Amino acid sequence: MNIGSLPLENPVILAPLAGITNLPFRLLAKEAGCGLVTSEMVSADGLVHGARNAFDLLRSLPAEKPLAVQLFGSDPAVMAEAAAIVEGSGADLLDINFGCAVKKVITTGSGAALMRTPQRAEALLRAVRRAVRIPLTIKIRSGWDGSGRQALALGEIAEACGVNAVTLHPRTASQKFSGRADWGVIAALKRHLSIPVIGNGDITCADDAARMLSETGCDAVMVGRRAIGYPRIFTEIGLCLHGEAAPADTIAHRLKVLRRYTQLTVECYGRENAARLLRRRLGWFVKGMRNGAVLRCAAGKITCMDQAYEVIEAFGREN
Repeated sequence: MNIGSLPLENPVILAPLAGITNLPFRLLAKEAGCGLVTSEMVSADGLVHGARNAFDLLRSLPAEKPLAVQLFGSDPAVMAEAAAIVEGSGADLLDINFGCAVKKVITTGSGAALMRTPQRAEALLRAVRRAVRIPLTIKIRSGWDGSGRQALALGEIAEACGVNAVTLHPRTASQKFSGRADWGVIAALKRHLSIPVIGNGDITCADDAARMLSETGCDAVMVGRRAIGYPRIFTEIGLCLHGEAAPADTIAHRLKVLRRYTQLTVECYGRENAARLLRRRLGWFVKGMRNGAVLRCAAGKITCMDQAYEVIEAFGREN
């Protein structure tokens, strides 16, 4: 499929996940067969004011391409300036967050708050569209009630403003991640728009991805929480969409992924920073596995990379 002028190898996309989809994680997802990876959510204000932590989130490598960068903000002029910075950094696609329901985001008028202010949303989209030439997408929720009417209205505005695709997570802002995603709203949005619609929400296995594509008619699927510690989900979805079954998950495979993620983290951030990051992240990859709790406990005490390597190898020996 294509999003605007950007061709994708397959219709499976990594969702933007704050604190998770950093460069090493995106590389893992790409190696597992993901068609498009997305950065963590980046502050437009941070970029415009030169904040180092915001610019750090734009760091990329050719191996992860194509790359989408997600921006959040509420001021049209600031968003347009930040969008130009993102395009200049080499991103292949720009996504704007209309769905984050975290209090510190919505109190600034950003994220899901924009779904309550369609005039501001339209002004923002027109400003950003004028500022960049790369494909532009938005990620939205159903809205602030369960009807889905706000999603349809915002999708219509986005298409009129030159947005190239809309991703929909069909939960309300108040639901956050509770309850069930209403895939019927994805189907309604697909019928309502002529641009691609990307479905997101409650994809926990490859069969879910295939079923979402079939039941809603959406053009692609976006996987978020299921990919945390399990990038293999992209391999499984790819095989499923071609009518093939994935081989069984094994301890050996989990260890391979653990070692690869560790290697990538060291390469991207250096040994000292990698040791700090891996304390909370190694445990992602062994969730539900025998002795996983032992690894998580040991990982929390890591102070250097030698200890990190030993934690991983100890997990291998105990399994």
